[in-house]
Amino acid sequence: MGYMTINNRRVAFTDEKNVLSVIRKSGIDLPTFCYHSELSTYGACRMCVVEDERGKVFASCSEVPRDGMVIYTNTPRLQHHRKMIIELLLSSHCRDCTTCAKNGVCTLQKLASQLGISEIRFENHKKPLPLDTSSDCVIRDPNKCILCGDCVRTCDEIQGLGILDFAFRGSKMQVMPAFNRELAETDCVGCGQCRAVCPTGAISIRQDVDPVWKALADKNIRVVAQIAPAVRVAIGDKFGIPKGENTLGRLVAALRHMGFDEVYDTNFGADLTVMEESAELLERLKSGKNLPLFTSCCPGWVKFCENRYPEFRENISTCRSPQAMFGALLKEEARMKAAEAEKEGRSLRKTVVISIMPCTAKKAEIKRPEHFTEGQQDVDYVLTTTEVTRMIKEAGIDLSQIEPEALDMPFGLSSGAAAIFGVTGGVTEAVLRRLVHSSRMEDLQDISFTGIRGIEGIKEASIQLEDRTVKIAVVNGLRCAETLLERIKAGEVQYDFVEVMACKRGCIAGGGQPVPIGPRTKQARLDGMYKIDSMAQIKRSDENPIIAEVYEGILKGKEHKLLHNR
Repeated sequence: MGYMTINNRRVAFTDEKNVLSVIRKSGIDLPTFCYHSELSTYGACRMCVVEDERGKVFASCSEVPRDGMVIYTNTPRLQHHRKMIIELLLSSHCRDCTTCAKNGVCTLQKLASQLGISEIRFENHKKPLPLDTSSDCVIRDPNKCILCGDCVRTCDEIQGLGILDFAFRGSKMQVMPAFNRELAETDCVGCGQCRAVCPTGAISIRQDVDPVWKALADKNIRVVAQIAPAVRVAIGDKFGIPKGENTLGRLVAALRHMGFDEVYDTNFGADLTVMEESAELLERLKSGKNLPLFTSCCPGWVKFCENRYPEFRENISTCRSPQAMFGALLKEEARMKAAEAEKEGRSLRKTVVISIMPCTAKKAEIKRPEHFTEGQQDVDYVLTTTEVTRMIKEAGIDLSQIEPEALDMPFGLSSGAAAIFGVTGGVTEAVLRRLVHSSRMEDLQDISFTGIRGIEGIKEASIQLEDRTVKIAVVNGLRCAETLLERIKAGEVQYDFVEVMACKRGCIAGGGQPVPIGPRTKQARLDGMYKIDSMAQIKRSDENPIIAEVYEGILKGKEHKLLHNR
């Protein structure tokens, strides 16, 4: 342990990697644009500069703490320095704040207000640059970029894609894909992690709010919503609800107030996924073909594999994702009811399915040809948690005050195994629960203690199924997925089942979730998901009584057609 003096107060430090961490631990929220604890230190924005007793000014994010250091964080010199940085950034920045997607949560806007910037002395001589709207998932606006490099480092260091980088020099510098290509022309998987770290509106979620409002207003349309598991522990962040608290009941009530006809849980689709994926795993273990079996729930991962490792495409499960399965099920039910009504000379309203997801990549997933059934798109629109937050606020609803309501039946019943799909390792745990054929608490705990829980980038585990030891890997973050795939290709490791999620920590930190998402927020959401599971009366997917009814009813004879993509 060492000690340093910060603003005339003695502060202890232990294993903090930089002075900035020590300052923040002492209760001083020093501003930054380019610093993220999970990314490499860049030190470009210079907002976190401090001054020592000799008058030296340095960036605290790139300075290692030393015993006896004496620093000051808010001298007149530093105040002038920070104000000048903000003023210069604003001088070349699009200032249409009231119509910006980041209005109210923009770091640049926040710091300009915090530092008392009331005027900009410098003219903006930059010509407006065109927006990149080619992606189904995110929109890139170079006019709002402040060159902090957060998106560049996230795409490279966390996701291993390297889609974005700096181009040109000096005042002409921009962040863009190579050769200024549009995002749709690159290997971008639409994960939205660049958007999650962007401090301004330079990268934002592609909005589908307006067409959903139109559908809700149309009396000839039956609007059905499905809510993904990770949404319920995140949406409360923007309404003063404690982080990680399960707000599903409140969200259901809000959606009904807005005009949704029926509200279901994507967890039901996750239960279907467990049933199909566990059967597929047993089949592959028996045949020995196309092992390891890779999960297919994450569209960002699926696209990454197709782009970078096509040789593993056949290893990916043929199962649709939970939202795609549920969308196909809802549309099939609507087709069956419409056929019955037609025989009776009646007509029913058109069904529109809205998925509420933590993920931007889901917006692209629903447009893939394999997620159309008989020429009809199974899920019509995907709204991210952030978009639904906007809609709730537009409707004047306070989520913290509204009375909770229950989901609709019959698809409102699901298992605890389905709930943990939103965290890394959750899909694996759910599948293993199905395969062990036991609901004893001791057996379920044994599965959770195999090593599949936790936030490490790559986790390994093994479990005994009858006379065979099944080897498992759980991966989160595409850079880690790349590392594992290379090891599999080289023959260094061998697995039977591999779960991959594109976003670190899984869907709880998806690209469509409310930001900022710091370590404490991520942990609260993680704990919230496991708490939902611990409180669930049904622990295994095959114990969900509605699942059996659906297999004997809507799905009978159509299981592969509706639940698989090839």
